[in-house]
Amino acid sequence: MSKISAAITAVGGYVPDYVLTNKMLEGMVDTNDEWITTRTGIKERRILKEDGKGTSYLAIKAAQNLIDKSGVNPKDIELVIVATATPDMKAASTSAYTATQIGATNAFSFDLEAACSSFLYGMSVAARYIESGKYKKVLLIGADKNSSMINYEDRATCIIFGDGAGAVLFEPNQEGFGLQDEYLRSDGSGREFLQATYGGSSYPSTPEAIKEHKHQVFQDGKTVFKNAVFNMADVAVKILDRNNLTTKDISWLVAHQANKRIIDATANRIELQEDKVMMNIEKYGNTTSATLPLLLNDYESQLKKGDNLIFAAFGGGFTWGSIYLKWAYNS
Repeated sequence: MSKISAAITAVGGYVPDYVLTNKMLEGMVDTNDEWITTRTGIKERRILKEDGKGTSYLAIKAAQNLIDKSGVNPKDIELVIVATATPDMKAASTSAYTATQIGATNAFSFDLEAACSSFLYGMSVAARYIESGKYKKVLLIGADKNSSMINYEDRATCIIFGDGAGAVLFEPNQEGFGLQDEYLRSDGSGREFLQATYGGSSYPSTPEAIKEHKHQVFQDGKTVFKNAVFNMADVAVKILDRNNLTTKDISWLVAHQANKRIIDATANRIELQEDKVMMNIEKYGNTTSATLPLLLNDYESQLKKGDNLIFAAFGGGFTWGSIYLKWAYNS
């Protein structure tokens, strides 16, 4: 009997209609389009504006898009994982609500949080459930409503983040396609450089903290940038070396969309030409847990069975890693 591997067999995505452009940000904070574009590669980002709609709304939309495109029966889905840094509520599971709303009533579910690496880590977890042989359909969703924790008076963060969601379906494969290898890392000493201090169990929200925007995201940009550039490139090189892959073997680099300069540095480190680098940061900004699946959704029509994909991500905490996956179908 052939070894079971975990392959992506369907993808979906969703971004809100509201577009927040660099020009609009010029009227909100001390910045300009040229400055933002030069330093980040971002031109616009999508924002979920409707009251009462959170990350689950985005996750549901992305999952429904996948279901509509693939024809999968939601009742056949056995596990729903929502990778997110912005759950709807404390205590109540975002994934459980998402699964119920999409009709995956036979699935169990849980949330997974590792900042911008959440979806990458989720790929590893979903693959283990498939490889065990016990589960045949695992839905992994990366979704974040980053606007819920952004201070739009802070030009260091408000120019970067957007809202969105992407979804993938993992199923067993016995042809050698799917997830091949992973190299995942973390370092808790970096958490002070990218976080929202108040609102968690260490520092519950207070009126004073909210007034001072301490419940919203703070980022030490230089430190995060330096660590992201080194670590994303480093793990990508390690995954290539461990699998005896050269630049010629790589079909696509699927890199977390935090900053175009970080993506370029990763591609340059593995000597990969620009036309093999998936990129949509210009349209969406950094959607945190949603960047990787949104890339797959946007580039799905260009993916071919057997393509070698190298995933790389870096997030707050710090968390980072790389995954090597063989694409399993022609669109």
